[in-house]
Amino acid sequence: MIARLTVAATAVATAAALVTGLALPVSADPDPKTWDAVLEEARGQTVYWNAWGGDPRTNDYIAWAGQQVQPQFGVTLEHVKLSDTATAVSTVLNEKAAGRTEGGSIDLIWINGANFAAMKENGLLFGPWAEDLPNWTLVDPVANPALVEDFTVPVEGLEAPWSMARVVFYYDSARVTEPPRTIPAILDWARANPGRFTYPQPPDFLGTTFLKQALLGLVTDTAPLYAPVDQADYDAVTAPLWAYIEALAPHLWRQGQAYPQNGPAQRQLMADNEIDIAISFSPGEASAAIANFELPDTVRSLVLDGGTIGNASFLAIPVNANAKAGAMVVANYLMSVEAQLHKQDAAVMGTPTVLAMHKLPAEDAARFAALDLGIATLSPADLGPALPEPHPSWMQRIAADWDARFGVAR
Repeated sequence: MIARLTVAATAVATAAALVTGLALPVSADPDPKTWDAVLEEARGQTVYWNAWGGDPRTNDYIAWAGQQVQPQFGVTLEHVKLSDTATAVSTVLNEKAAGRTEGGSIDLIWINGANFAAMKENGLLFGPWAEDLPNWTLVDPVANPALVEDFTVPVEGLEAPWSMARVVFYYDSARVTEPPRTIPAILDWARANPGRFTYPQPPDFLGTTFLKQALLGLVTDTAPLYAPVDQADYDAVTAPLWAYIEALAPHLWRQGQAYPQNGPAQRQLMADNEIDIAISFSPGEASAAIANFELPDTVRSLVLDGGTIGNASFLAIPVNANAKAGAMVVANYLMSVEAQLHKQDAAVMGTPTVLAMHKLPAEDAARFAALDLGIATLSPADLGPALPEPHPSWMQRIAADWDARFGVAR
């Protein structure tokens, strides 16, 4: 789960230029190594969590989390719903430029990729703190390096993982008996079934993810994608992608003249029998939608041969956050067995856990093993290898290039 949302690269860069050279004074911040003191300071605090608000199930989960942390820890959780995480990045940049070194308006941000890279580069993040949380002992970053590397950028304790994401495609098996399992095969299938496939419009994170997945499936050498884009021959590396998208566009839903605005809008097209195949960043999305009567029970999931992109969703605390202790308490709770079990329930979100089963007590590992992941969810073994995310600069450049070449009015 996404690398949730896009970054307004130009706006962030402009704001960053305004604050270059400004240093925030060091204050007495809560220390997660003294957790009892953090809990005491957090009690009575309100945490303003800036997070994508585009999916009702995610919103419901965040509301549920708020209902748990208030009675348990005395922390009030307020979900500030975003359409673009770059809005929160710009807010922190602007507060820093204005000299607001404490009492900031944002306490916690759901963040990934280019947004994290921008905040880290500009000194906008509190920390390190994440690896000192009590529940960090329940994860295994050696076995799951995505927990400590965000789109190739080292996390270095500046953000805490709270969910895993993995690209899958879901399809209606009542209409598609042999779904395509490679990027070239998707083009062949679309030609044979015009109008029955689409992807969200970039710069929506899911649409941009489709472009990155396609690029990984088309190039012979993926190494340049894991370094900053300005270190590569961009035109040469991306030429196969643009040739592919050019060939695919006329066979998409509405001949590529319109696109769903995000994942939920794409899912609605499937529900309305307008498309037969869709992309998701949650292996449990189809099962969750079936459980909530949003999709027919004939929908199934698949991954492409050779693997699909996977990443972790992270939480970061701005350097001038008003409720740092409360934010750490929320982040730690979201890494708990209770919160991770609830989130992985197919009827809730259906997203994979960040926890390592061998780090859990046997009875807790058994609770995860007993979860019904849903009729359309692939097992971990069937998901196959996860491909690491390219460097965040590729997402920015590709999204802008797609818009220039294929963009339509939103």
